[in-house]
Amino acid sequence: MRTRLSLYNTGSAMLLQIINMIINLILPRVIALEYGSVANGLVNSIRQFVQYFSVVEGGLAFAAVYALYKPLADKDQDRINRILSGANRLYNYSGLIFSGLVLLGTFVYPVFVHEEGISPLAMGMLVLIIGSQGALEFFAIGKYKALFTADQKSYVISLINAMGVTLNSVIIIVLARLHLDIVLVWLFSMASYIIRTLAYILYARLHYKELNFKAEPDFRALDKRWDSLILQILGAVTIGTPVLVTSFMCGLAESSVYVVYNMVFASVLAILSTFNNGLSAIFGDMLVKNETEVFQRAYRQYEYLYYALMGWAYACAAILIMPFIRVYTRDMTDVNYIRPEIGLLFVLYGLLYNAKTPQGMLVISAGLYRETKYQTLAQAIINIVVSVALAPGLGIAGVLLGSVVSNLYRTIDLVIFIPRVLTRLPVMMTVRRLVRMFALLVLSIWPPLQYLHMMEKSPDGYLGWLLWAIPTGLWCLFVFALGNVIMERRTAQDILLRVRWMFTQRRKA
Repeated sequence: MRTRLSLYNTGSAMLLQIINMIINLILPRVIALEYGSVANGLVNSIRQFVQYFSVVEGGLAFAAVYALYKPLADKDQDRINRILSGANRLYNYSGLIFSGLVLLGTFVYPVFVHEEGISPLAMGMLVLIIGSQGALEFFAIGKYKALFTADQKSYVISLINAMGVTLNSVIIIVLARLHLDIVLVWLFSMASYIIRTLAYILYARLHYKELNFKAEPDFRALDKRWDSLILQILGAVTIGTPVLVTSFMCGLAESSVYVVYNMVFASVLAILSTFNNGLSAIFGDMLVKNETEVFQRAYRQYEYLYYALMGWAYACAAILIMPFIRVYTRDMTDVNYIRPEIGLLFVLYGLLYNAKTPQGMLVISAGLYRETKYQTLAQAIINIVVSVALAPGLGIAGVLLGSVVSNLYRTIDLVIFIPRVLTRLPVMMTVRRLVRMFALLVLSIWPPLQYLHMMEKSPDGYLGWLLWAIPTGLWCLFVFALGNVIMERRTAQDILLRVRWMFTQRRKA
C-alpha cells in the first residue's frame, strides 16, 4: 500500500513539476519581454518578500502533519477533528498576522527599492495583491493540505495545484500579451487562487465526511508548532536571502538575471522534489509504528536512489545551462545574461542545497524541529553575513557564494546529526555516497566541457538545444547508473527486487 501511495504521489507530483517547469520557463520571459527585465526582477523579489511572511503557515503545517500521523494510523476520528480544529483556529490567527505584515510591506517595500519606470504605488499594489493570494493559504487551504499530506494523499494537493498554476499562468500570459498594466494582470490572476481554494474544500467535503472543524480544539498536540515555525522562518531566510540581497544591493535588473538562472535550477529542484513527494508522511508513519528495520531498509534505498538522481540532474545542468541561457535570452538585450561563472556557481549551490534533502526530510518526519533550530539559525546567519559582505564587490557571484558556504555547513551538520539521533545507520554510508556522486559528476561533465566546449556553444533554437540535451542526458545516465551499480551492488539488487515485487502485486490486483 505504501509503495502504491508513493507511486500516486510521485506521479502526480511529476505532473505538477512538469507544468511548473514549463510555466517557469515561459512566465519570466513573457514578463521580461513585455514589461522589461526590471519588472521581471520586481515581481520575483516581491514574491520572495511576501514569502518571508508566509513562513508562519509552514510552521503550522509541519506541526499539524506530525500531530496527525498517529490518529490517522489509529483511525481515531475524534482526535483527528480536535487536532484539525486547533490547527484551524491557529491558521486563522496566523492569517491575521500575515495580513498585517503584508499591509505593512505594502508601505515599507517601495521605501527600499527604487527603479525608474515603476512607481512606488505600483510596487505597493503588487505587494498587496501577491500577499492577498498568500492569505488564502491561511484562511481556507492550510488545514486541508495538512490533512491530505498526513494521510499520504499528497497527490490530491499536486493535482489541485497543477490546475491552479495552469489557470493562473494562462491569465497572466493572455493579459500581458494584451499589454494590460502589470498591476491589473496580477489582480485578475487572483481568480485562479479562488478556484483552487474551492477545489480543496470540495474534495475534503466529498472524501472526509466526518470532519468537524468546530470540535474541541487540541492545542497540546500542536506543541511543536513554535519550533517548526522557527525552522520555517530560518529556512525562508536562507532561501530568500539571494533574491532580496541581489534586489536591494545590486538592483532589480541584476535580480532579473538571478531569477532567470534560478528558474533553470528550480526546474532541477522540481525533478528532485517529485522523487520525494509523499515520502515524508510514509517515513513518519513507519516511525510512529516503530517499524525500525523497515524504516532503515527503506531509507538506505531512498538515499541511494536520491543521490544518484541528484548527481545525474546536476551533471546535465552543468553541461546544458549556458547553451540554454543563450537561446532563452536571445531577445532580452537590456541586461547581460551570458555569465558562465554564475551558471557554475548555481550548480555548486544546487548540489549542496539538495545534498541534505534526505536528512532534512527526516527532520520533518520525526518532528525534530527543536533539536535542529540552532543549526538552522547558524546556517541563516552564515548566509546573510557572507552574502552581504561579498555582494558589493562580486555582485550575484558573491550572493551565491554565501549560499554555497551556508549550505556546505548545514549539509555536514545533518549528515552527522541524523544517523546519530534517528536512523542509527553509519555516517560513512552517506559520506561515501556523496563522495561517489561528486566523483561521477566530475567524470560526466569533464569531457563535454573540456573537449566539446559546451559552455561556449549556442544551439539553433529550442529544438537544437533539445537535440543536444538528449545525448547529454543519456551520457550522464550511463555514467551514474554504471558507477552506482558497480560501487554499491547490494543496494541496487535490493531496489530491483522491490520494483519486481511492486509490479507483481499490481498484476495480482
